[in-house]
Amino acid sequence: MKMPKIREVRAYVVRGGGADYHDQAQGHWIDDHIATPMAKYPVYRQSRQSFGLNVLGTLVVEVEAEDGTVGFAVTTAGEPGAFIVERHLARFVEGASPTDVERVWDQMYLSTLFYGRKGIVLNAISAVDLALWDLLGKLRGEPVYALLGGPVRDELTFYATGARPDLARKMGFIGGKLPLQHGPYEGEEGLEANLATLRTMRERVGPDFWLMFDCWMSLDLNYATRLAHRAHEYGLKWIEEALPPDDYWGYADLRRAVPPGMLVTTGEHEATRWGFRMLLEMGCADILQPDVNWCGGITELIKISALADAHGALVVPHGSSVYSYHFVITRHNSPFAEFLMMHPEASEVVPMFAPLLLGEPVPVNGRLRLPDRPGFGVELNPECPRERPYTH
Repeated sequence: MKMPKIREVRAYVVRGGGADYHDQAQGHWIDDHIATPMAKYPVYRQSRQSFGLNVLGTLVVEVEAEDGTVGFAVTTAGEPGAFIVERHLARFVEGASPTDVERVWDQMYLSTLFYGRKGIVLNAISAVDLALWDLLGKLRGEPVYALLGGPVRDELTFYATGARPDLARKMGFIGGKLPLQHGPYEGEEGLEANLATLRTMRERVGPDFWLMFDCWMSLDLNYATRLAHRAHEYGLKWIEEALPPDDYWGYADLRRAVPPGMLVTTGEHEATRWGFRMLLEMGCADILQPDVNWCGGITELIKISALADAHGALVVPHGSSVYSYHFVITRHNSPFAEFLMMHPEASEVVPMFAPLLLGEPVPVNGRLRLPDRPGFGVELNPECPRERPYTH
């Protein structure tokens, strides 16, 4: 079939209203005394929003073809990302064919090397890339997973990230990942509180249910090693993102130091095949956890996954709902997926991007059969206010 060219790229910002999972109401488990790199400063210890986690807002990128078909995607780059998309990246997309994803990605990445490589720039590139895949799927009348080679299993299997693994077990999830609440600057009392939470959850869920700690870049090597050995008594399956993302040497040391059988995982805040090549070649992790909305989009995640497969490592993307589900279902080295419990008390399964996305599927009994709707199979909620701060 002859593909219509891409006519226009548009970048919008959505703020608050539950449409950004970095901007939750006060008291939500996802922002209630979570260990962070900023916890060394007591004034910023209680809430991640206190040091600015929610300042960016959500970026929505739309890519419209000449026939009026629109693909879209979301990420967390907010207004700075909107500027980059409108004033810089759009020139490589408009006039291209929706099938030109490799060339467009390469041009976006190479043209931003002088100020990009990671962070907001890669978030913006990711959103454009995902919007292109969404558009291509809609034009071909196929779900993105079909464009990626088709499913390798009938359904997705999930673990849940949230404050209540005991409830997640009852909901049918295969495991529960707890946010670590206390870091090195809260001393031995904090360490014991972390272990007490883990011990309580192990008593509630029994011996076979997976339990993990999400440390959100908040620890040092000594604390992470001590935590891993103390937590081994309670069957901790893995310790996640324990160190700052650029400390490849620390991750390699940590992986050698944890108890036998415990896994070290990271990659949520890593980007591109080159960043993940460092993690793999230095032996930093057993499971890589790229966020497809941040690492470079699906075009780059394909390369990251192939590298990981060659190194015998699993790829279990961070959150990101349908944007990762369509990838995970097509890869043998992604045997399960993460579901981020967005309910304030982690007691109900609710869509991750609600109310921004309509038609977002959620697991039932910890399982999900992806619908065969074209693209990523979701639509933007017209009732969510958005603004287009820049045009080109």
